[in-house]
Amino acid sequence: MNRLRLNLALRFPALASRDFAIFWVGHLLSLIGTSMQNTAQPLLAYRLSGRPFDLGLIGFAVTLPTFFLALPGGVLVEHWDKRKVVILLQVVLMLDAFVLAFLALTELIQIWHIVVLSLINGIATAFEITARQAMLIELVGRESLPNAIALQSTAFNISRILGPALVAPALLFIPRNGEGWIFLLNGISFITIIIGLMFVHTSYRLPPQPRTASLMVEFSEGFRYIRQNRSVASIVIIAAVLGVFAFPIIQQLPVVAKDLLRQIGDTKASVDARNSMLYASQGVGALVAALSIAINTSRQRSAARLLGGEAAFILGMIFLPFSHSLIITLGLIVMMGWGAVIQLATMNTLVQIQVPNGLRGRVFSIYLWALQGVAPLGSLLIGWMTQRWNLSITALACGLVSLVIVGGIQLLRPPAGGLMQA
Repeated sequence: MNRLRLNLALRFPALASRDFAIFWVGHLLSLIGTSMQNTAQPLLAYRLSGRPFDLGLIGFAVTLPTFFLALPGGVLVEHWDKRKVVILLQVVLMLDAFVLAFLALTELIQIWHIVVLSLINGIATAFEITARQAMLIELVGRESLPNAIALQSTAFNISRILGPALVAPALLFIPRNGEGWIFLLNGISFITIIIGLMFVHTSYRLPPQPRTASLMVEFSEGFRYIRQNRSVASIVIIAAVLGVFAFPIIQQLPVVAKDLLRQIGDTKASVDARNSMLYASQGVGALVAALSIAINTSRQRSAARLLGGEAAFILGMIFLPFSHSLIITLGLIVMMGWGAVIQLATMNTLVQIQVPNGLRGRVFSIYLWALQGVAPLGSLLIGWMTQRWNLSITALACGLVSLVIVGGIQLLRPPAGGLMQA
């Protein structure tokens, strides 16, 4: 038993921290509920309106707050107790899910309700992500931080498998208001992480920095650091490109399930099952990626890992329009899920490892803004293109644009180059 614990500690050093282990378990259970809601909500929205543009509009509402709040949020988080901030925002997210559940169960739900609640969700998330990411180092310390990031990604991607897998039978056995019960379960799941965070201690916490300059001056310091760091600057640019042209394509999975993979004699149950399979396949690829990074967090492979993730996701987008076979499409979605997590986890680690403690919140918020703050534009763009033409043209066009821009950056300014040379 002791040998097993030693092996686990060597493989997953972050789990040696009692506080991180408690947080990780609570976060995993909460994420499973969130993944169930994220699978059921687009289905409900698409059934209510039947318009791909509305899926993009909901994605726009979720990510729009990041555009305005991520940058000031990164500065403010450095002056707050990050654990308390995460607890407060998890409570907000829980209440948001309960309201959504009430509207769905009472059959009062309309598209505008989903959009408004998605907007509230996005406001809370814009601060919560930055605070949670900055909190990780306070739970495990700098040495175990890469493993903590990878394990957090593993929890997220385990939920992306279990969540969709649970949605399909839930909707099958509860055909009336099934989505509402799923939203209710999500609200309940937030209790696990809230209780867990109340029992953890941020052993590596540094005292919140006193404010010595204006918000704009502090933000400028973070931006100046990025301009002077070639590796971080390249990552921020790539994140912005992927946030606009690549990652929002995932919001259109219900269109893939209903239209791209349409079969004669389709029923609501068959479409729901295909949709859940697509989301679960994305989770399978993502989980494999997260586990591989958790086991091996060596920075020597960062350049190849990032390049492989970019290639997998972008090529998956390009080939997706040519597949009308469920098996082949599932394989492409697995590849895209793997590529997305490899990219995100590698970029996240590269940013956090290089940035000094005093700048971490500010620099990470700029990276988050590049990745998610511009995503509302991508959500509307891809939703409009899919509505105007079809998903096949949209995926192919955006995939080629991503290939040209990201490929050009890798050739001219490889993001991990600066780190590798350091």
